[in-house]
Amino acid sequence: MNRQQVRMLREIQELEFAALEMNLYLDTHPEDETALSTFNSLVSRLAGARRAYEAEYGPLINFGHSSPSRLPWQWIEEPWPWDIEY
Repeated sequence: MNRQQVRMLREIQELEFAALEMNLYLDTHPEDETALSTFNSLVSRLAGARRAYEAEYGPLINFGHSSPSRLPWQWIEEPWPWDIEY
C-alpha cells in the first residue's frame, strides 16, 4: 500500500469508528438533535471518503452503506430481533 492509500483507509476507519459511537449513543438518546446532526455529518463524510477510496483503489465492502436519518432516531423505533413475532 502506498502512503495515500494508507491515509485514505485510516480516515475511513476513523469515520467508521465515530459513526458507530454516535449510533450507539443515539440508541439511548434518540431525541438528541445535536448527536443526530453529528451522526448525519459523519455518515456523509464517510460516504465521500469511501467513494474516493473505491474510485482509486477498488471496493471496500460488498454490502450497503448507512444513509442519513431523521428524528427520532429511526433505528431505535424498529422492533429488536427478539421482539419480532414470527
